[in-house]
Amino acid sequence: MKSQSMPLSQLPFGRRGVVRELRADTGSRRRLLDLGLVVGTPVETVLRSPAGNPMAYEIRGTLIALRNAEAGQIIVDML
Repeated sequence: MKSQSMPLSQLPFGRRGVVRELRADTGSRRRLLDLGLVVGTPVETVLRSPAGNPMAYEIRGTLIALRNAEAGQIIVDML
């Protein structure tokens, strides 16, 4: 069974995924890598702001808030 790839911003609330690729420009890419978002990293959507933007994701045991524009640059395979 093939896993479904999607931007992190579309990962359903409470679901887990694994980082497949970063499509960010150089500055944003460096920040995302510094946050631990490297290929193969598990990510889970855990909190949502009242307006739905930003969302909080559990990455390597830490909660990180990302705006939809940033999360849309991260491609994940849904588990």
